[in-house]
Amino acid sequence: MENISLEFISDRDLYQSYMPFMKNGGLFIRTTEQLALGTEVNLIVTLPDSLESSQVKGTVSWITPVGAQNGTPAGIGVSFVEDPDNIRNQIDKSIGRLLNSPEPTLSM
Repeated sequence: MENISLEFISDRDLYQSYMPFMKNGGLFIRTTEQLALGTEVNLIVTLPDSLESSQVKGTVSWITPVGAQNGTPAGIGVSFVEDPDNIRNQIDKSIGRLLNSPEPTLSM
């Protein structure tokens, strides 16, 4: 299982990476590393203004290759599978006011 550490400095960074349309939530991760769809990953996530990180297990469910036509950065979308720290709710509370923003995200 791949371990991926993420640290979000601002709510805007988190908003751009968050994928609320996934059944259990998910995050888009900028990377040029090649991971196949279905790969299990362990995310170690530090949210803005958080003193400690949270862990969530997920699977790669989205791939944006290098050189995507719409100019989106290369990366992977990881959908949450096991969320013992309830990070999805933490994210929703942190960026709730941004979720209806017309500003584009890295995944949509």
